[in-house]
Amino acid sequence: MDMPKAFSRRAARALTSALLATATLTALSHSAAAAGTLGSAAAGKGRYFGTAVAASHLGESAYAGTLDREFSAVTPENEMKWDATESTRNTFTFAAADQIVSHAQSKGMKIRGHTLVWHSQLPSWVSGLGAADLRTAMNNHITQLMQHYKGKIYAWDVVNEAFQDGSSGARRSSPFQDKLGDGYIEEAFRTARSVDPDAKLCYNDYNTDGVNAKSNAVYNMVKDFKSRGVPIDCVGFQSHFNSASPVPSDYRANLQRFADLGVDVQITELDIEGSGTAQANSYATVVKACLAVSRCTGMTVWGITDKYSWRSSGTPLLFDSNYAEKPAYDAVLTALGGSGSGGGGGNGGGTGATCTVVFTKTADWNDGYNGQVTVTAGAAPITGWTTTVTFPAPQKVSTLWNGSASWDSSGTVMTVRPTYNADLAAGASTSFGFTVQKNGSSSAPTVGTCTAS
Repeated sequence: MDMPKAFSRRAARALTSALLATATLTALSHSAAAAGTLGSAAAGKGRYFGTAVAASHLGESAYAGTLDREFSAVTPENEMKWDATESTRNTFTFAAADQIVSHAQSKGMKIRGHTLVWHSQLPSWVSGLGAADLRTAMNNHITQLMQHYKGKIYAWDVVNEAFQDGSSGARRSSPFQDKLGDGYIEEAFRTARSVDPDAKLCYNDYNTDGVNAKSNAVYNMVKDFKSRGVPIDCVGFQSHFNSASPVPSDYRANLQRFADLGVDVQITELDIEGSGTAQANSYATVVKACLAVSRCTGMTVWGITDKYSWRSSGTPLLFDSNYAEKPAYDAVLTALGGSGSGGGGGNGGGTGATCTVVFTKTADWNDGYNGQVTVTAGAAPITGWTTTVTFPAPQKVSTLWNGSASWDSSGTVMTVRPTYNADLAAGASTSFGFTVQKNGSSSAPTVGTCTAS
């Protein structure tokens, strides 16, 4: 469940933490990610793969290096919560959250805002307000945070954990519920929409991962909101699991029934206590469930490394305390269709080896698009290929899959070579793809000639 958390982890695949701290590894940026990473593999499936981030750990090279290499989205762990941003009424502090946002933007990552209205981590002054004053304070808090980050946040957890555990399906007692009544959730969503009409607005909760009294109560609320035009775009499923509370057998079906209401679903705080094969299998089950639901737009693990996890004794994350990849990491990458091994462009090949390339825009949205380049061998087999893609400034590639990239000094020309997909029979094709942040430019990139070996 959502409580103060802190995390970290490291960039080494099979390297030690000392090696990870070297300049070579910290130079691995998300904008030139290889195919065998969580973010790039998820992007190939049309999803993001994110992690919770603590600003206090960004100075740790292994932490930042792993974040930059592996993930395509971030959620601030505590830095956007009420006690961190408005500890004194109407005095806002954004420095720590700004640090995370700035880092994520520099790497082309999505950012989930967490969280606007929550009963926990509230400064004492909030609980002491009367109803009218509390309503004003709630709406002002939503407005100030969302205005500060307008245009930067992909999705906000507008209201967090508003329902009780157990069989009642009742709303949780909180200053907001007790003084403002059931309507405070709807009001929070309407206020949020009025401030930033482009951000996705989510309800987020734990122990709602399967069909039960609590998830039924949330389901009924979302159904009611959709029927009355209350602006809700997504529902977050925290997905904190262990042996006593495993991934429910109806996890996928539960995600689907919410999606069928016309909202996106997101896995927002995933961690699974355990180790070895059992943990790996559980992670794979969660990822496959998301991939099976077309409106499951992404997954976020609650932290990078076990050593900084809020459940560290249960070793619940994909990287251990030394930032080494665990079997769960491999299981997630495999479930996403990724590959951990990089390959070369190949040498050799016969005389007359040729290839052609064709660009297709496969998805387009306000601030970005997905592109795909199809590489086709000519009349003879090839064992390697190379091509370039030139992007109009100020566009920026945030993710690349099925290819390995290098960049020219201007940062606009990307040279792509194969990873696992170097060998092509005569007339056969392969492809690589990428996600681009438009940054104000909607022009299509230019694909250069294809060189075969």
